[in-house]
Amino acid sequence: MADRANSLFDPLQLPCGATIRNRIAKSAMSDSLGDGTGHPTEAQARLYERWAEGGVGVSIIGEVQGSPDFAEKPGNLVLDRHADLDRFRDLARRGGVEATHIWPQLGHAGALAHPPTSTPKGPSALDLPALKAAALGRDEIAALPEQFARTARRARDAGFSGVQIHAAHGFLLSQFLSPLFNRRADDYGGPVENRMRLLLEVIDAVRPALGPDMPIAVKLNASDHLKGGLSEDDALAVVAALDATGIDLIDISGGTYFPGAQPASEGAGKGPYFLDFARRARQVTEKPLMATGGFKTLSQACDAVSDRTVDLVGLARGLALCPDLPALWRRGEQTEPAFPRFDNPPEGGVTAWYTMRLTAIGEDRATLDPGPLDTAIDLYEARDRDRTRIWQSHFTSP
Repeated sequence: MADRANSLFDPLQLPCGATIRNRIAKSAMSDSLGDGTGHPTEAQARLYERWAEGGVGVSIIGEVQGSPDFAEKPGNLVLDRHADLDRFRDLARRGGVEATHIWPQLGHAGALAHPPTSTPKGPSALDLPALKAAALGRDEIAALPEQFARTARRARDAGFSGVQIHAAHGFLLSQFLSPLFNRRADDYGGPVENRMRLLLEVIDAVRPALGPDMPIAVKLNASDHLKGGLSEDDALAVVAALDATGIDLIDISGGTYFPGAQPASEGAGKGPYFLDFARRARQVTEKPLMATGGFKTLSQACDAVSDRTVDLVGLARGLALCPDLPALWRRGEQTEPAFPRFDNPPEGGVTAWYTMRLTAIGEDRATLDPGPLDTAIDLYEARDRDRTRIWQSHFTSP
């Protein structure tokens, strides 16, 4: 175990030349800690500071929007021309202590945009009982690469050390990749070569916006876990295309947040979820790989890195339970964190519980336990309602 553990704490040099101090990443989570005006809060800055002090190599901030028009939650950050960059600089500085990389995940929720604060739009129109969205026009699609590039430039100016482009979990770029949600008849729809066009255009715009030395990661589904959605074979075709781009890391995940979709963990068995796909991806790309989902023990993380299945392991809920887990693992302690079990949780309930735990960490509370699941859900939903009101007032004011 000692030799395998050592590999987990070896530095990783990315193609752009940047070095991550170890192989543990704090994966993007929607922490919902923005203040409702698109700005970071003190609790959010403290949360990322805690993770940096706890030993992660890189932290990725979930769903940082380039505009307020297609946010996933009213607690998302918005890095647009109206943003107070000093508040983002504070988040970047504190989340980057101890030589930790901190990257905003550049997001656009598309058809999954929060209806109370937006008018959802995706590659194709949707009219489902729990989800309605209009189709983006050609001019709107054409504007997207430069929108992502502008957000990336603002991230650089705010002091973040890299960015991640979000093309997973059913958000906009993932929607374009999925034949289930992309029914377009133009050159953005049909075969996977067309469905990946927008993602490649975004990357082509973001790289020159950042210059050659700043890391760019892409988060990609191995599968949508939906009948008729993105398949593993099509996802591998995307990976192969990404190999020819200027990105530095492919973060492999899976599943979507479309209403009623099964969680990525359902039917995945024990252990990390996407390592078999990562092994296939190794055959078609030389880009560094990361896998996010299902890592629960030190042994699992060590094995995945020491056998070169992946170069980075993405942790999410483990770091919500124990923000200094990497430091403990380095000392050989708390090798298997105690994950809570919930009986028959409602859709979104477990996410609410973990989100409220992140709030407790960021507020330096003496106890991190959000309490019973029902209590956590109530607190989470009440906060969303409050921040929705703030969002509507702030972003619709003249």
